[in-house]
Parts: sequence; structure tokens; C-alpha cells
Amino acid sequence: MTKLVAVTACIAGIAHTYMAKANLEKYAKKNGVTIKVETQGAMGIENKLKPQEIEEADAVIFAVDTNVAERDRFNGKKIIEVGTSEVVKDGATTIQKAIELGQK
Repeated sequence: MTKLVAVTACIAGIAHTYMAKANLEKYAKKNGVTIKVETQGAMGIENKLKPQEIEEADAVIFAVDTNVAERDRFNGKKIIEVGTSEVVKDGATTIQKAIELGQK
């Protein structure tokens, strides 16, 4: 089974951060994929990814409109970076791209 991790973060750190998280989780579930999503919003880092979760992930999704805090945790991983609005509009495509990247 494909394992993904993701970070979502928008400029304001409110709506799009959490809408992107919800869409990633929805489409991961529809595709039978395990995903854990860390949010970096107005409340700071929530649902912080553990080092082991990052290590075990086949691919990483950055659905962000700003910088990823502690980005060096993901060094050496296969990463897809998209804007939060892209994931809100079409989360299915982002999940599919991440699955394909993780299988390479």
C-alpha cells in the first residue's frame, strides 16, 4: 500500500490550509492510500509528522502557498509541490501524481 505524508500551509493559515488537508485525506481514502497531513497554519504546526512517518512515506506532498517550516526534515524524499487552491479544486490529481511518484 502506498504511504504518503503531506504538509498544507496557506498565506493566512486559515481556510485553504484545512480545506487542502481535507481534500488530500478524502482522495487518498478513495484511492486506498494511507496519508498523514501536517498543517502549518495560524495555530502553528498541528498534527506534526514524526520522523518515522516521513521516512516510511513513498512520497511527500507540499500543498503550500508559503514556506514549509522545518523543510529539512524531508531531505532526500520524493516531493510534489502544489498550491493549496490547486488541491482544493482538484485533490484527486494531486493524490494520483503522488502515487505515481512514490512508485518510481
